[in-house]
Amino acid sequence: MMKVADFDYYLPEELIAQEPVEPRDASRLLVVHRQTGQLEHKVFRDIVDYLHPGDVLVINDTKVIPARLFGTKRGTGGQAELLLIKRLSRDVWETLVRPGRRVRPGTWLEFGGGRLAAEVIEVTSAGGRIVRFVYDGVFEAVLDELGEMPLPPYIHKELADKERYQTVYAKEEGSAAAPTAGLHFTPALLKRIADQGVAICAITLHVGLGTFRPVKVANVEEHKMHAEYYSICEETARAINAAKEAGRKVIAVGTTTTRTLEAAAQKHGRITADSGWTEIFIFPGFEFRVVDALITNFHLPRSTLLMLVAAMAGKDLIFRAYQEAIAARYRFFSFGDAMLIL
Repeated sequence: MMKVADFDYYLPEELIAQEPVEPRDASRLLVVHRQTGQLEHKVFRDIVDYLHPGDVLVINDTKVIPARLFGTKRGTGGQAELLLIKRLSRDVWETLVRPGRRVRPGTWLEFGGGRLAAEVIEVTSAGGRIVRFVYDGVFEAVLDELGEMPLPPYIHKELADKERYQTVYAKEEGSAAAPTAGLHFTPALLKRIADQGVAICAITLHVGLGTFRPVKVANVEEHKMHAEYYSICEETARAINAAKEAGRKVIAVGTTTTRTLEAAAQKHGRITADSGWTEIFIFPGFEFRVVDALITNFHLPRSTLLMLVAAMAGKDLIFRAYQEAIAARYRFFSFGDAMLIL
């Protein structure tokens, strides 16, 4: 069995990016060539040099909601923090609560002086809480007023512009975290790519607990992913299948896009217009059916995201690339630099 500890590495804390670079496409880009093992140091906008007419660039158009709420427990006034993970019905959500142990079923939480209230209904097997919200008006408007962007816990600096934690093509609301590989694109860069004859197609995967839940088991194969909602439209399915039949490359922007495409291919044998829930877990040994190249960021040690990129490029090559990135002082994680795996 593969050990989770085999995917650990040491990262100096000062290399964890605390804010995004400006402009977006000025991030650094480490290009990893799987066939030769060559590593190239570029700038993100150089990505156009690796894309060719007839290729398909697949983006995840999910939009991050202000999913973090700070409030109090009704009756005691104790502090409570709620992170929305997955919408189960109109007013019922799966959430993460801190401090969790003190928030039992039957507890009421209040936000914005009572503008929004949540009754804790049950505890999930993953330790989260199912809550039912009570409010006046439209939930999305109330959440937009009271909620905050759910920046990862390793980012300690306040974000001046909350749109910088959204991709420029974010459209479908529902994510608890950004698909961060897409943060490097600008409208001008996307236009350059399209003008080259590259088709830019969108899928949707709402990023939830499955993407950033820590791996708590010792053996990789024993980890269970949390289900996340995805959707693929007919136009995207048609473009990807045509590219595959013509021998052109399908380039996935991010691990979320990769998981969506590979989950659909496992289900149907090829890409079809579809929506549903996926728990796909990609780790070394996985056979990719759709994705030929991957644009991604640098991921946390022992994470499922690091295991996915190791599945695509090989663990040894990925770890050599990470060590080179550390030596070259690349910026890591959500607001960090990018990698292109060819």
